[in-house]
Amino acid sequence: MAFLWLLSCFAFIGATYGCGLPAITPVVTGYARIVNGEEAVAGSWPWQVSLQTDSGWHFCGGSLINENWVVTAAHCGVSTADFVVVGAHDKSLTSELSQKSFPLQVITHPKWNTYTINYDVSVVKLASPARFNTQVSSVCLAAASDDYPAGMKCVTTGWGRTRASPAERPDKLQQAALPLLSNTDCKQYWGNKISDIMICAGAAGASSCMGDSGGPLVCQKNNAWNLVGIVSWGSGSCSTRRPGVYARVTELRGWIDETIAAN
Repeated sequence: MAFLWLLSCFAFIGATYGCGLPAITPVVTGYARIVNGEEAVAGSWPWQVSLQTDSGWHFCGGSLINENWVVTAAHCGVSTADFVVVGAHDKSLTSELSQKSFPLQVITHPKWNTYTINYDVSVVKLASPARFNTQVSSVCLAAASDDYPAGMKCVTTGWGRTRASPAERPDKLQQAALPLLSNTDCKQYWGNKISDIMICAGAAGASSCMGDSGGPLVCQKNNAWNLVGIVSWGSGSCSTRRPGVYARVTELRGWIDETIAAN
């Protein structure tokens, strides 16, 4: 009986903290900067990471993909002198639910190009593993074979600016529901800057903005949230009439898996 009880406990823990399955349900207007977004329910995006300098300044987001690894954007320039905070909601407060670690290792895609902004991805190994609980768990990674069609509503989250000028930075995690665009449609806004390693979302009244970089664009598939994009670049004025551009995880999944397995 004791053995069966232990098995049932492990099954419960796995179900509660399985990837892409928040213990606290997100509530998204319209699904349901982030610009024209809204405050998220605390703990409802448990993979959201705040990358901070040693002074506590939030400079980029990221996504927890297991207890030991975070995915972020290469252009964030994360170093081992920075801090990785998980489980935060109001970053102005020190919460007993938030956990702070530092990068043991930062690995950037070897094809990362600062001019084309192609392959804008880095993986960060944590010096101390994240402790999963109701407000800290991992997101699933989109599979290389997955298809996320244009028009599908997805969600981006972050502590980036809610207005470009004058700059306004929220303390509480923001969220916005955005439709995906085909790359053909996205090129109508950004021309040949758009490559197959990118995916676009937005141009529908909301947008990512400075400070959201490296954070997640997640889409639901089979009831689980999958990391489909990594906030990369977009309008310098944070225009909600132009799509944001994200590193396309389906094209980067192989490198992410191989890099984590080798390290």
